[in-house]
This record gives sequence, C-alpha cells and structure tokens, in this order.
Amino acid sequence: MLALIIIIPLLFTIPTIFAWQLFAKAGKKPFLSLIPFYNLYVLLQIIKKPLWWYILLLIPFLNVFVYMLMLVELVKCYGKYGLGEQFLAVVVPIVYLPWISADKKLTYHDPSVTERPKKGPVREWLDAIIFAVVAATIIRTFLIEAYTIPTSSMEKSLLVGDFLFVSKISYGPKIPNTPLAFPFVHHTLPWSQTSKSYVEWIKLPFYRFAGLGDVERNDAVVFNYPAGDTVSDRFQSNVSYYSLVREYGRERVWTDKRNFGNIIARPVDKRENYIKRGVGLPGDTIRIVRSELYVNGSKADSPATLQFKHLVKTDGTMINQRVMDRYDITEGKRLSQPDEYMLWISEQVADELRNLPNVRSIEKVIESPETWDPEVFPNSEEFKWNIDNFGPLWIPEKGKTVQLTTENLPLYERIITAYEGNELEVKDGSILINGSPASEYTFMMDYYWMMGDNRHNSADSRIWGFVPEDHVVGKAVFVWLSLDPNKSLFGGKIRFNKSMRIVN
Repeated sequence: MLALIIIIPLLFTIPTIFAWQLFAKAGKKPFLSLIPFYNLYVLLQIIKKPLWWYILLLIPFLNVFVYMLMLVELVKCYGKYGLGEQFLAVVVPIVYLPWISADKKLTYHDPSVTERPKKGPVREWLDAIIFAVVAATIIRTFLIEAYTIPTSSMEKSLLVGDFLFVSKISYGPKIPNTPLAFPFVHHTLPWSQTSKSYVEWIKLPFYRFAGLGDVERNDAVVFNYPAGDTVSDRFQSNVSYYSLVREYGRERVWTDKRNFGNIIARPVDKRENYIKRGVGLPGDTIRIVRSELYVNGSKADSPATLQFKHLVKTDGTMINQRVMDRYDITEGKRLSQPDEYMLWISEQVADELRNLPNVRSIEKVIESPETWDPEVFPNSEEFKWNIDNFGPLWIPEKGKTVQLTTENLPLYERIITAYEGNELEVKDGSILINGSPASEYTFMMDYYWMMGDNRHNSADSRIWGFVPEDHVVGKAVFVWLSLDPNKSLFGGKIRFNKSMRIVN
C-alpha cells in the first residue's frame, strides 16, 4: 500500500511534465511541473481547487479518477470546454497538452473570476451521466463491486438471494484484460443471450496492483470460473463445455449447433464469477477422506455451517414445513418411500432433527472410496477419486518445480497449457513442452483450491481443479441485503436477520 502511495503520484508526474508551458501561462515557473508531488500541489493552485484534493491523490485507485478531473479542470482554464477536448486531455495528455500550449493566442483564465459558458440541459445531463459512468467504473474495477449469490453452493454461509460487496483491494485489483466493454455488464449485452459485451481489439496482460493482503485460508473468495474459458453459448456456464465434450465428443459439440449453439472462448476477466471458500493455498496438500477435508495432514478448520446430503427416515409421517422453516432447511426432497427424505443440512441441524419424535434415523450420504466419478478432477483413470474421497493432491506454488510423468500429467496438463500458455504433447511416451523434452515443470503462478460450504451441492475445485492467481477477483466482505427467493414481498421475503452482516 505504501508503495502505491509513492508510485502513483510519481506516475502522475509524467503527463504533468507536458503541461510546463501551461504552468508558465498561468504565472507559475515552468520547472515546477517537473518536481514530483509538488507539481500536483501547484496544479491545484492553477485550477483553484482546495488542498483536500491533494489528500485524495494519496488514496490508491481513487487518485486516478481525481487526477483525471484535474486535467479536465486544467484545460478548462484555457477555454477547452468541449467533451472531445476534455476527452483528449484525459486520454492522451502527453500529446494534447503540448499541442494546445503551442497556440500563442491561448491565455490562462483564472477559474475563480472567469465566468464559464453556461451549459444547456442536454449537456448538463450528458456530463453528469459520463461522470457517473466513469466514477462507477473506476470504483467497481479497482475498489469494490456488488454481487448477488445465484446458487446454493455456499449455504448456509451465503444464501441464494444475498446481495454482497466484494472488496477488490483486499487482494489487489486486476487490470482488466479487455478494457473496451459495455459498462456495468459482465460478458453478455443486456437483452441478449449471446452477444458479447466486450471487444478484444485491446487485450492487456495480467497485472495485479498491491492489495491489503493475500488470500487466507477459509476466505470467501470471488474468482473467474477457470473452466469458463470455453463455453457453449446455448448453455453458457450452466453446463461445462468440458463435461459436454466428455459426454458427447468434441466433434459433435462443435458441429451440432442446433443442440449446442456456437462454441466461444472468453478472456479471463469475462468468465463467470464464482464464489467459494479458499480451503487450500499454494504449497498446501489437501485430501478428502469420507467427506472430511484434511490440509497438510491435519483436519481442516471448517465453518460449523457446512452442509452435506443426509438420508432422513421417519416413522412414515411427513416432516412439517414449520420444522423445515425453523431449522432453515431450504434444500431437500421426499423420496419414493414415504418414510424417506433427502436433506442437505449441517451436522448441527442433523443432531436437532434426531430429537424429533417422528425421526427414526439420519445418516450422512457418502460416496464409497472405491467409486470413481469421471466428472471429478482430473477426469483420469489414473486418479479414481470422487467428491468425498479425493487426493492427496499438492497445490502448485509459483517458482516451485514438480517432476512430470505420463501418470501425473493429468494433474498439471491444464495448468501447463490453458493457464500458463505452453504447448504440450505426449509422443512415444515422452512429454514435450514447447517442442522440447520435459521431465519437470516450474510453475509461473500460484494456485488455490476452492470448495463450497454446501459440500454435496457445489461445483468447485473437486470438479474443475485449481484456481490460478490471475483468476482471483476479490474477497466477499459484507452482505447488505438478503432476499428469500421463495417468499413474497410481504411474506418474509426480506431476511432481516441475514442482512447487514459481515461475511465470515
């Protein structure tokens, strides 16, 4: 953070240098435009803005927006009131400021005594809209963004219908990979199912500003869906493209447009946003034994609200809806047998239900260690795992090297190719990376292991593997509103006891 406070104002010196002639026309010594930090103070004097603006220049990310306003106010002092002129001052100041300075007729007009042209109502509205869009875009890109919980994968920590704020500065905001995009939407234009909301004329490499800290174990993390790099525009991210290929074959998925639509690729920042709990950090070894998570050989410290699938048997009578509401049971169904229910509940709720007079037994439903689920990462017969019995698996760490064999290659194949951009080939039993034989691989990024708190109803790292550091968006910090999608406005829709709370 201290580095940002120092570096960003220094970067502002670069365009300010090109205003040296404008400094002179305003009665200031031109060389003052070259002095870091002080030149910004002089600029505030020229545009007649209060000293507290300088404090805003020391606040990371907000200072970028404030400096843009200062450039706009500077050119206004020289009669440049047009939107196009102000746009050039903000976007290309190192060209535009010297260009207008070359006009010998250009004179400085003190904004404290100069009457500026009055704007018409259309121009006032247009300026207000542009200001709001730019300000909101900067805030949601670099500071904080609002999200909604669409699925139950984090029940009961985060509920369907929770509206929350995600802090971008907790881990450091990312530079957008695709900066040219329709504002306030993610990857698809409004009122469209398939039209992209962005263009890829300009694609920026991954860069993350310094943040308040790193991802810590058990943080609720928002990230770009790793397997969302390729999607069917018919199914979007509701059904994994890779799952479709495994089930129907690549050729049919790509050619059968009637059933699968077009297959499209998405840059990292336009992939679907997911939220899970960061249970594994770079360098950790995770293992799941009969649904219990172990990290580095020790049982993980997990929230008490973790939910699992439970088979509930009664004496044949129904479980009253009031009981379901009392224990906040939102996922479940009655099975074909009249005395059996399948409920997704925490161990604490299971213990409470056991005390009900009509409940005969409750048993957590766990996959057998001998059962292989081919939809579970890494989707290879070499690793016959399922969601309840998984690993051990080491989570890659930046700069660390792993020995590669054809047996363990499925664990790292996607990292080597999709995430770190190498060409990989297995030829005659030998592994080739970028055309050269490779018996080991050194990782270029840190990786994380994300799991939902609703363990038996969460598509998470157990399904699609590691989350690269360049996919991490921010930390869920605060739920400001919680709405129950199953209730009416006047029938308890607003969950007051779940609103205005800090995310744990």
